[in-house]
Amino acid sequence: MKRRQFLKLSAATTAGLAMPHVAWGQGYPTRPVRMIVPFGPGGPTDVAARMIAQKLSENLGRNFVVENVAGASSNIGTAQAAKAAADGYTILVTVNNLVINPSLFDKVSFDPYKDFDPVALAVSFSSAFAVHPSVPAKTVKELIGLVKANPGKYSYASPGLGTPSHLLGEQFRVTHKLDVVHVPYGGSGPAITAAIAGHTPIQTTSTWNG
Repeated sequence: MKRRQFLKLSAATTAGLAMPHVAWGQGYPTRPVRMIVPFGPGGPTDVAARMIAQKLSENLGRNFVVENVAGASSNIGTAQAAKAAADGYTILVTVNNLVINPSLFDKVSFDPYKDFDPVALAVSFSSAFAVHPSVPAKTVKELIGLVKANPGKYSYASPGLGTPSHLLGEQFRVTHKLDVVHVPYGGSGPAITAAIAGHTPIQTTSTWNG
């Protein structure tokens, strides 16, 4: 995609580290540490996790290994982390979905407050709309007009149901009464790939702050 149009809106996403309730032992870590990212590879959460893992590995002398466990809008990977042994060797790297999903889904296999201890707020992202070059809109106003003039023609990709990017897209759709189809993916990486290929000409995504 040679031309990229980012139609920015004022919303934010944060990526943080959490782990099952744990009692720290002396000399931690003494073996490799698993870092679960509950989204597919290639998205901002995955990239942030891999940068953090590299630095932790260098500074602590043990391997911190990133594992992508995508599916069910991050619920699968999050539940897997919640069920891990509370020994400090499993870390969840996730975004706002940790506290959003329990209110959106009838049932999730984790409790964000009882099952996890927060470790750090690692990264913050801004949310934006990105459009494929084939979309003749350079501003949010033009995009609204285009979608209204072509009801049902356009679709937008998100990292998954209930993600901050999805909620941004739905707020945008409802506020402006747009007939646009939501297409959820298993993370920002697959959603970005779909947008670049033109399969979903509009994408709600996260961009690095700073």
